[in-house]
Amino acid sequence: MAFSNAESIHKTPFRQNHWQQGFLLLFVGVWIGTLIGTSDLNNWLLENTLPIVFMLLLIITNKRFQFSDLSCLLLCLYLCLHVYGSKYTYAENPFGFWLQEQFHTSRNHYDRIVHFSFGFVLAYPMRELFISCWQLPKRLSWIIPIEITISISGMYELIEWAVADVFFKAQGVAYLGIQGDVWDAQKDMFVAFLGAFIGSSIISLIQYKRQSIQ
Repeated sequence: MAFSNAESIHKTPFRQNHWQQGFLLLFVGVWIGTLIGTSDLNNWLLENTLPIVFMLLLIITNKRFQFSDLSCLLLCLYLCLHVYGSKYTYAENPFGFWLQEQFHTSRNHYDRIVHFSFGFVLAYPMRELFISCWQLPKRLSWIIPIEITISISGMYELIEWAVADVFFKAQGVAYLGIQGDVWDAQKDMFVAFLGAFIGSSIISLIQYKRQSIQ
């Protein structure tokens, strides 16, 4: 698996790349597993709409925008976290309840983990896309993933509102998973921003250290 920097990484086509094929099989397996025994099928369908659209975009654009093995691993990890939350609804996720019990928190924080992971885990794939595929200046590689994360997080909260209040009111409460917190949307956006800030800073620091050593 290639773990070199995004500027010079060698990328093997998907048909010849066993790592990426394995990541796809892993996601499909987790995805099917979340459908089996789901507690709320309608919520599962709603929660899985965006991940499936995202997967289709990755497949369609694979020849033009080819990600490294590391980026594909991170994308797979995030998608698995997202679809796992759809099996039980985010507010009733067993892993979130376990964390709640261990750390004595006031709510199930699994949804916050996924929002944080959106910024933290996807910072590297976004950096790679901007530098390697779109040839953007390296000086922008720290700030753009953070800005994109904030923008997408805001758009996602608007989509959640539309789903919950306009299109599917019956599934709205389960889909939102606010658990009585009126500031849930703002906190979700903040933890996504925080994840992107930390992830981008770590990546930039690693790249800086590598350049200084060379």
